[in-house]
Amino acid sequence: MGTDPPDSRIACFERLCRQRRLPLTPQRRAVLRFVVEREDHPTADQVCEAVRPQLPGISRASVYRVLDMLVRIGMLTKVCHPGSAVRFDPRVGRHHHLVCLQCERIIDVEDPRLNRVPLPDVRGRGFQINDYHIHFRGICAACLGKKNTRARTTRPVGRPRAGHRTGPTNRSR
Repeated sequence: MGTDPPDSRIACFERLCRQRRLPLTPQRRAVLRFVVEREDHPTADQVCEAVRPQLPGISRASVYRVLDMLVRIGMLTKVCHPGSAVRFDPRVGRHHHLVCLQCERIIDVEDPRLNRVPLPDVRGRGFQINDYHIHFRGICAACLGKKNTRARTTRPVGRPRAGHRTGPTNRSR
């Protein structure tokens, strides 16, 4: 379901709302449509900013409630990683992520080998594993490109600027 076209996802959501007797509000439709039409993983604040032109009266709290409800009914998942805002993912099937440590961009990764990672035996800790997602942390191509561009346009370390004195000076006042 997570990779279906946006209109199909909206139709599925409408069916779920009818089945569960949930009100099908314009706010819920707008929030879901915004998230499922994107390939990135927006934050709640990004969702709020995006739907406000369409629904000027929508509050931040309403957006948060709608997103939480969409996660509860399985239309979205939350993507969390340390030091970053929670993001929302329209792809609810098993997949994994690349997380950029500089810009916090999250990129989906599908690799069947990752789905076969053996789960640790945690029964002795009184814990039951229901699911897992793997996050690989590093630097995305855009940030690497910026870093390489800056490196080419800055002077090498240790080389003084033209006309700049180095070392102590013997000026007397």
